Amino acid sequence: MSTISTQVRNFKEPTKDQLLYAFFSIPDISSSSQEGRGKDGSNEKSSPSVDFDKMEISAVLTLGEQGVEDAYAGKLHLIPPYLSFTSLDRKSVRFTMPLSTVRRVERLNARAGVYALSLITWHSSKIIVQLTSLRPTADAFCVLLRDALKAELQRGQMKVVKGFVRTCYSETLLSPSLSATTADTSPATERGDGDLVSDIKDGQEILEPEYHGGLGLKFKFPGDPRKLREASKIKLWTTYLKTHGRNLTLLRYPQCTRLVQVGLPNRLRGEIWETLCGSLYLRYNNPGVYDDVIRQIQEKTGTLHGKTNTSFEDIEKDLHRSLPEYAGYQSEEGIGALRRVLQAYSFRNPDVGYCQAMNILAAAILIYMSEEQAFWLLEVLCDRLLPGYYSPTMHGTLLDQRVFESLVARHLPEIHDHFQSVDVQLSVASLPWFLSLYVPSFDTTTCPSMHLGIICLLPGMECTDPVEKKQRYINSMPMIFAFRIVDCFFCMGPKVLFQVGLAILKINAEKLLLVQDDGGFLSLMREYFSTLDDSAHPTSPSPRTRAITCFQHLLLISFREFSSITSEVILAERRKLRNDVVNTIESFAKRSAVRNLRTFGRVGKERAGFVYDALYKAMCEEPPPPELANASSYGLSKDGSGGEMTGLATGTLVQMADGQQEKVETRIGLKTFRIFLSEIVTWARDEKVIFNGFQQRIDRQVAEHELIDRLFYFWDTSSRGSLSFQDLVSGLDGVMFNDLMESIEWFFNLHDKDKDGYLTKDEVLTLSESLLFIFRHEIGDTYLGAVSRFMSNAFEYGDALLDAGHEHGARDDHGFGERRGQQRADGVDLGSDSQLRMEEPWMGMEKKCAAEIGNNQPYLNLATFRMVVLADEILESFFETDLAASFRLEPIVDLELPTHASGGLLGDLWSNIATTDNKRMFHKLSDELGKTIGKHQVVCRPAIGRYTRAEEPRARESLLSPMPSKSIFGSPSGGSSTLASSISSSTLTIEPPLPPLPHDDQPAPESTPLSAALSSAGLATMPHLQAVNVAFLERTPFAIDDAGDEDEGDDDDDSELDKVHGGDEDDDQVMDEVDAFLEANDSGLSEADKQVARDLVNAKPM
Repeated sequence: MSTISTQVRNFKEPTKDQLLYAFFSIPDISSSSQEGRGKDGSNEKSSPSVDFDKMEISAVLTLGEQGVEDAYAGKLHLIPPYLSFTSLDRKSVRFTMPLSTVRRVERLNARAGVYALSLITWHSSKIIVQLTSLRPTADAFCVLLRDALKAELQRGQMKVVKGFVRTCYSETLLSPSLSATTADTSPATERGDGDLVSDIKDGQEILEPEYHGGLGLKFKFPGDPRKLREASKIKLWTTYLKTHGRNLTLLRYPQCTRLVQVGLPNRLRGEIWETLCGSLYLRYNNPGVYDDVIRQIQEKTGTLHGKTNTSFEDIEKDLHRSLPEYAGYQSEEGIGALRRVLQAYSFRNPDVGYCQAMNILAAAILIYMSEEQAFWLLEVLCDRLLPGYYSPTMHGTLLDQRVFESLVARHLPEIHDHFQSVDVQLSVASLPWFLSLYVPSFDTTTCPSMHLGIICLLPGMECTDPVEKKQRYINSMPMIFAFRIVDCFFCMGPKVLFQVGLAILKINAEKLLLVQDDGGFLSLMREYFSTLDDSAHPTSPSPRTRAITCFQHLLLISFREFSSITSEVILAERRKLRNDVVNTIESFAKRSAVRNLRTFGRVGKERAGFVYDALYKAMCEEPPPPELANASSYGLSKDGSGGEMTGLATGTLVQMADGQQEKVETRIGLKTFRIFLSEIVTWARDEKVIFNGFQQRIDRQVAEHELIDRLFYFWDTSSRGSLSFQDLVSGLDGVMFNDLMESIEWFFNLHDKDKDGYLTKDEVLTLSESLLFIFRHEIGDTYLGAVSRFMSNAFEYGDALLDAGHEHGARDDHGFGERRGQQRADGVDLGSDSQLRMEEPWMGMEKKCAAEIGNNQPYLNLATFRMVVLADEILESFFETDLAASFRLEPIVDLELPTHASGGLLGDLWSNIATTDNKRMFHKLSDELGKTIGKHQVVCRPAIGRYTRAEEPRARESLLSPMPSKSIFGSPSGGSSTLASSISSSTLTIEPPLPPLPHDDQPAPESTPLSAALSSAGLATMPHLQAVNVAFLERTPFAIDDAGDEDEGDDDDDSELDKVHGGDEDDDQVMDEVDAFLEANDSGLSEADKQVARDLVNAKPM
């Protein structure tokens, strides 16, 4: 069993629009309709509108209150249903707000030449936007803005805002009317220790707070509230939110970033997280989706197919490993919330499923956020902020580890060179930093079962020491400091992970240069993280300097000395190193898949690698569908009567009949199989060599035919409707290494649909069509004649045997039936028992003649089929060598990875020109020019290629009635006779010596040569066959039998014809009469018509 993922190949460089959406933290508009409905199709009404054009315009942003903030110049973007703004430096000021939160838009009556708009938001904030573009551009922008606002009003989205904002803690924080009736806090009711001061009078009804909160509301938040200065943070944020909006209408000014770096208050942390990263907009546009997913999971528990089932099992294993020291996860309430969030994400994203370390993130998030908030935050985290980190291959993690190592080599070369010299792997410590965002796992009993591939793909990560296994993933910083890093991560993006990692190494540079092994590196990191709360300058005389902690010093180094590491630098490094990482992952996956094969057969390990390459290439071109069936694991219903057979999903957890489960494996469907087969089989593809006077190229197309579909289901021995890597290797083992007889039997079984050992007439025709499909591009009519002779001989011999079998069957029906049953148990081959097997087609046919055989009735058995094939030299050569040779397992050139521009104008220009569509257009243009100048030629490359010139086939010779004019043996005695080839248009002459024929007292009849030929092929002489031959020899003679060869007696033939027709004089007389008739009737007009035509010549115009 093996899993094969092509996700690393499916990566596409983000487009300009996608980068814009990511910058403003809004959902991708191209998939917004699906996001709005959810992947299960729910909540279709709330899907955003995408009917309006996007537009950007230069503008100057000013707050409505004087003296609060400075004015900032930038770009105002209309991306329906969102309105966004960013300053020119793209970091000072930024906001993103749904259009449904805009209450009023007015044009200000300013001085001439000033085009200004006033926007009133839901929270009564006033934003003044001065449009600095030309007047027509400003008018066009206002028209689009007006139409988008009308659309939001008609969609009813503005009515949703009121109910949604009540789920945010900031509304309660800034609305005294709400906090007065709820058991909650405002700045005036929160004490310095974080506890609440209740102002609710006796007898007043206490309402549960409507805002969403995490487990910390019940089990308390990590850290000491007084030491963390929670009350001061709350006051600072209250002041900021009053003037700069909140939740859906938050404006991100420089002060917002500084407040985030200082630390978010516990109660506000979850809301700020989802606002900064954009998951707030997903939750706003998808109300009720999370509850629908949970309900579906509860309804389908135990019946889920595919990766989801596997994910649920892995989730259960990791639930109690997730922050076990936190009180919330020592109760069923916390474990249940974590379970539901992880199951909901894996259910909604089956391609990603669940990956270890995802439980650490979800557990940390749930401390500050509700289940629904955490669910949408995981969507943004795994899809946009950390792409590929938690995929099956974890290629994003591996890529960023390479990026981090390259940044260390650039900024800290001494540490990098020292680690190289002592063979210390940086990823030993940095890998868990990036995977868990510096959040610790606190797992001191077992080593979390990380993805098996991630350990082996990183050199030096093979862990054998049990103590090191326990300590590997606990070298992260304490939670209260890790959440400060997460605050900055959601505010400033993934670059924070690299900046903090470099700062950690620089601060400990002197000690790191003394490290000699991985264990010392890990010990040093654990020691440093344990001192983050200590003073960074304990010996300083200044009290303010001594108050600076090691963690504050870490942030200072991170954001000052490594400020040059921007998001653009990270993206550039990822582009440069992506191909190396992809090749590493694919090489490891290939070795694992080949190693996990149950058997290689005759294919061997090396050829199995070639099979994997072809399969992987096919999966990249045609990825398998996520689900091939909804039935039980074998495509049948649970009672075994599942009707039409269907397949399993890709990566399905197979449920065996005895209740045990197999491992997950990747399976492909028919479309992917066609592409796979075209890579290794010559007749499964159409290759055209094209000459057009400008270029010579080979166009390859995947062929489609019933033979390919038949082969797919023939190799599907488990009847699942899909094939695994093992099925492909076993199928190739059954055809590539066969001898002549085995190849004939394989081809026979391929077309024996019901596997009863017989071919019906329809199946014989289908087999002939398969041969014609294989030979469709061969030169000349050699193979066409061979197939024609095969069909004639098969039906002629089959009908003859049925006629004779009817006479024999009338004598002993029961005996023949018993022997036929015995033969089916013994198998079919051309041995001493061949006479019995040749008699099978008529056994059990009680008093039926050959003409009454239906098209779907048993007609031709394996022995008969073998004899018909061996009687034709072309087909015999095909089954002996050409069939197996058409399956070619060869190394496949590495797949072309997505290329990226090297930068600059020329690089971008070339990347835009050298696209696949442009190449096709160029080929089409060159072909048209070649046709115009008469130099366009298309040559189909043959699949077999044995014959290189066209030859006309000779006359067919019957298998049962040899030509009486010539004996096929050189000598009647048969002492040293040779069987002459009767194959039409064959360039080969195969004359195998025949064994001496037995001499009886009586001379051998004329049918003896045929009997000897059959005996040489391994067939025993049969009485009924001799009777049939005698009957054919005693038929009424025809005149054609007396005709000689064409080259013999030409003069005599001419003289006889002269006598019949009267010689040359009679010929001349006949030709004169013919000429006179043609001259009189050459125009086809009567004399009157001709006269009219002559008169028209002299007619004058009117």
